[in-house]
Amino acid sequence: MRKKFLAGIIVASFLFAGCSAEEIQTPKPPLVKVQKISLTNAQSEENYSGVVRGRYETNLSFQVSGKIISRDVQTGSRVRAGEILMTLDPKDVVEQNRSADAQVASTLAQLKLAKSNLERYTELFKEEAIAAVVLDQYKTEFDAAQAAYDAAVAQAQQTQNTLDYTTLTANADGIISNISAEVGQVVAAGQNVLTLVQTNEFEVVVEVPENKISAVQIGQPVTIDFWATRDVVSGTVREISPMADSASRTFTVKISIPDVRNIQLGMTANVSMRDEISPNAIILPLSAIYQTDAAAQVWIVDGGKVSLKKIEVVAFYDNNVQVRGLKAGDIVVVAGVQKLHDGQAVRTGD
Repeated sequence: MRKKFLAGIIVASFLFAGCSAEEIQTPKPPLVKVQKISLTNAQSEENYSGVVRGRYETNLSFQVSGKIISRDVQTGSRVRAGEILMTLDPKDVVEQNRSADAQVASTLAQLKLAKSNLERYTELFKEEAIAAVVLDQYKTEFDAAQAAYDAAVAQAQQTQNTLDYTTLTANADGIISNISAEVGQVVAAGQNVLTLVQTNEFEVVVEVPENKISAVQIGQPVTIDFWATRDVVSGTVREISPMADSASRTFTVKISIPDVRNIQLGMTANVSMRDEISPNAIILPLSAIYQTDAAAQVWIVDGGKVSLKKIEVVAFYDNNVQVRGLKAGDIVVVAGVQKLHDGQAVRTGD
């Protein structure tokens, strides 16, 4: 009886194990998101915030030092070429000018006397009344008087120029964008006192990050949208700074714009730059890149299994990347690449 009971338990155990094996199902391969490679002539577009500025901004200063006694403009004043902007106290320069004029008059009198003496002794020499050495002496005196007169005239002209320099005038039509000196202030020669922005040509200035500057070229056409006026115009990249700003690590790019009505200095604008990607470009999302050490790779699905393939990264575009090393028709995993292993079976949802 006991033996029959044990046999029954053993048989029941085998039956139970068999049923469990049948109920256990093999897990399905993971479902992955893929992209089928196609070769295109793609474009990327970058947008930057810009500011309207004058192409020519001149820092104006006096050529002589002195005390400012008048300022005839305000920040934002429109001026024309030759218009007086500031004036220095000319008293000291006027006295120097008078002294120089007096010196000219004195040397002129000496020159006239030397000339008269030379003419007189020349006649005496012709009559053999004096020796040649005496005539030479008067010739030397005349030459010295002539040189002294020329020096006095040059000095007088210099002091006259100094007097003119006490008046600061606009070198072109424009707008006063900044004033850095006031009436009563003593300024040195060459010290910046005003900034004049010429209004004959405007430009838009943008700051481009260092990882995007390689896509910007001089002469490149751009589209500019002025937020205040809603005008949309075409511009051209005119100048690219050769060095990044030490603080922001961005490059200053200046864009020439046509004569746009209602545009004022300091207005903001949106600048759109399109970068033509090379023909037969392969564009993938950044999430498709599987990085190991210094090598960039992607997972290729072939026959329901994945394998790694090395690629070359050409350029970055926000959340996308341009690569080389793939061919049309390749199926690339673009999400969850860190969870895969070589030879793993996957489902693509096709």
